[in-house]
Amino acid sequence: MNKIFLVRHGQDTDNAVGILNGRRNTELTDLGRQQAEIVAEKLKDNNIELIYTSPLKRAYETARIIADKLGIDEIVSDEHLIEREFGILTGKPVVDIPKYTSKILATDKVNYFLEIEGAESFPMLYQRGKKIIEEIQKRHPDKNVLIVTHGDIGKMIRAAYHNWSWEKGLRTPYFDNTGILELSEKEDVLE
Repeated sequence: MNKIFLVRHGQDTDNAVGILNGRRNTELTDLGRQQAEIVAEKLKDNNIELIYTSPLKRAYETARIIADKLGIDEIVSDEHLIEREFGILTGKPVVDIPKYTSKILATDKVNYFLEIEGAESFPMLYQRGKKIIEEIQKRHPDKNVLIVTHGDIGKMIRAAYHNWSWEKGLRTPYFDNTGILELSEKEDVLE
């Protein structure tokens, strides 16, 4: 049985200033590159054989840094791992969410907007997460795989893996930049 690890990209230029980036193609900050180096060190003893990543710069750059540090040749860029479409909130300050909608799910560190013009719904995002996790398990049943992705889609991948509802997935602890989750029956957060 394979192991699947889930990592959120390092800090990017929008994260650093509290901007909702969604699908904006932002780059890592210096801190984000340092975070990727640190996460590679934390993953070094897990025999990761290939990496799947979102094609957005911040995730791909994180994956590339990890791959270089771990000596992994294969990085697969997959559109299913791209971040949620944030609609009209794309590029807006995080603090402005309540100005645009009252349909919010408040959690430990984040207020998730549930309905906004042009945004991908969480049920749709959950289905996308379910599709990619099933594809990876089917294609690589005997390989340890690292998925480098984003906050919202990462939570939906985790929820789909465990057959949780999308709401339960959102209520799990915050998925920090370069946070690591080992998806398994007895899930571990690697520190």
